[in-house]
Amino acid sequence: MPIFKARDTDARKSKKRIAAIAIMTIILVGGGSAGAYAYWTAGGAGTGSASTGTNSAVTAVQTSTVSGLVPGSAAQSLSGNFTNSNSSPVYVTSVTAAIASVIKATGAPSGTCDASDYTLTGATMTVGAQVPAGSAQGAWSGATIAFNNKATIQDACKGATVNISYTVS
Repeated sequence: MPIFKARDTDARKSKKRIAAIAIMTIILVGGGSAGAYAYWTAGGAGTGSASTGTNSAVTAVQTSTVSGLVPGSAAQSLSGNFTNSNSSPVYVTSVTAAIASVIKATGAPSGTCDASDYTLTGATMTVGAQVPAGSAQGAWSGATIAFNNKATIQDACKGATVNISYTVS
């Protein structure tokens, strides 16, 4: 019987060895797949940048000639085009005219001559178009300027120059 016991102990040791090898194999295979799983689902972060170009201002150029404004005369039209110094088209929504200043003529009679002696009508003109690059591009129109016929003497405005500013948006 002692031989049988020895065989029984060897069999137990052999089963333990096989079980240990199986457990180690499971751990190694399982651990390896867990590592692969972590590799494929790893997150991360980073940074980057992009930039856009800039553009220069578009200039409204008055092409209509306004002269001979006198009390009681009809309003005269203001119109023009654009100078776009950019290398690509620029979208223009509107042009707004305003009386920037009134300069009395040299030797004009004394008295006041200012923006209140003139009326701008339709000062905001809708353009709503792309203006190509270059000079004399696109068009704007619609505003008028008139000399007001006041109840006072307006001799100080004889020969005056009305400077009109234009805002492009």
